Amino acid sequence: MKLHTLKPAKGSVKKEKRLGRGEASGKGGTSTKGNKGGQSRAGYKSKMAHEGGQMPIQRRVPKRGFKNPDRVEYKVFNLGQIETIAEKYGFSEFSLENLYTNGLISRTDKVKVLGNGEIKTKLTFKVNAVSAKAKTAIESAGGSVETVK
Repeated sequence: MKLHTLKPAKGSVKKEKRLGRGEASGKGGTSTKGNKGGQSRAGYKSKMAHEGGQMPIQRRVPKRGFKNPDRVEYKVFNLGQIETIAEKYGFSEFSLENLYTNGLISRTDKVKVLGNGEIKTKLTFKVNAVSAKAKTAIESAGGSVETVK
């Protein structure tokens, strides 16, 4: 095999269709674009989500509710969970740093403590939010609560 004998595989190279180059080409006249209308014109571009005159889906489907832009998403921990987490990881302080270093939350998560379950161990809490029931339960167990922004 020599460089001057190399050829592409048979059938792999095709001539491009030359549209609108006379009737003899088989693609003359309308250049395969049909007759008249916007789609046969140069520079035609259909709008996104256009359904050809049919009522578009974003108008057919009813609208419901709204998204509150000021909503604050919390990573929630109940007192029952906290008891087991504290035992497992040996926490004396339930803080954002401790939770992040042990992979329980991500860096940007906000933490809220809720009062479902019981807590018996004395822990100090440094979290973003605490429910009233959880706060009373923590303080009755001898712990303290500090909210962090």
